[in-house]
Amino acid sequence: MGRGAPDGEEAHEHGVGDLCEAGERAYAQALREGRITRSDAREAVCLVSLGLLHPDPDRLDEYVPTLPGAALSRSLHELSAALEGVRRRMSAVGGVAERFAGFEAREVPPAGVIRVLEGKRRIRAVIAEEAGRCVFEHVGFQPGGIRTSEVLENALPLALGMAARGVRMRSLYTHVARHGQGILAYLEQVGDLAEVRTLDEVPERLVMFDRTVAFIPASPDRELALEIRNAAVIDYLHGVFERMWRVAVPFREALPAVGGAEGFTHRERAIAALLAEGHTDAGVAERLGMSVRTCRAHIAKLAQALGSSSRVELGVRIARAGLDSPPRSPGPGPEGAA
Repeated sequence: MGRGAPDGEEAHEHGVGDLCEAGERAYAQALREGRITRSDAREAVCLVSLGLLHPDPDRLDEYVPTLPGAALSRSLHELSAALEGVRRRMSAVGGVAERFAGFEAREVPPAGVIRVLEGKRRIRAVIAEEAGRCVFEHVGFQPGGIRTSEVLENALPLALGMAARGVRMRSLYTHVARHGQGILAYLEQVGDLAEVRTLDEVPERLVMFDRTVAFIPASPDRELALEIRNAAVIDYLHGVFERMWRVAVPFREALPAVGGAEGFTHRERAIAALLAEGHTDAGVAERLGMSVRTCRAHIAKLAQALGSSSRVELGVRIARAGLDSPPRSPGPGPEGAA
């Protein structure tokens, strides 16, 4: 997989022999200090393309240098691997042999690695590659609200490819996603191997394949992601998913009624519980996958129903009404447990 400049930045087309002046200065600084900030390396994106700088997983606002000898060795290795891939394709005797030759030619990160991926385009490309070789299971968290038709259409080819290989696909969405028609049409096209359940809120995005590799965001704008191949971390993330999956509500089932605090909807109770925790309107909306405007409309209904005239008073009345804890919905039962 080739390295490239971050999305939105123009990569230099020259090689090491005619490295630009800005690149030489930035590389010298990185070697001298052991690292360099992204802002200091902004005009030298060629260093990333050439493998002379790479993101620091522990300090995402900085790059660390690759020693010149190591960078040269890696370039020679990649060139050798590319030539070997051409030779294999030319000598392939059939589609199956060609497919396996492609697997052997790819440089697969070793187990235990946590790698930084930069730029949404690259992140999507790496995830698509892993989806293409997934053989038995794909799970993920999908935070936010209603999925647009465009998003679902872009995901459909990958899902259909996994379904054709018999891969079981399970995704957790927020309850708000139920209000969109796209997911139901998506599930009908993919078939029974794709399952969706919903909760009031889910954690940040998680994409996992075959319990061997996972991807999570590493920045709020999702321009950085972590590719995780550490077995202990993978097991932990998969365990979290399974626990949330067991208590989530299957997409094709109606949300069950919740006990206590009669007269309030499931969503109003979820909003009330987050308000009681001290979240702002925008924070509540983000966690439940709805717009701020919709969230504020629900908050206004809560205030009116509880007879509250101020935000502080609303918090007190929420507690008195027993709405200060999330609504608990009964799980799907033992047959739905993974």
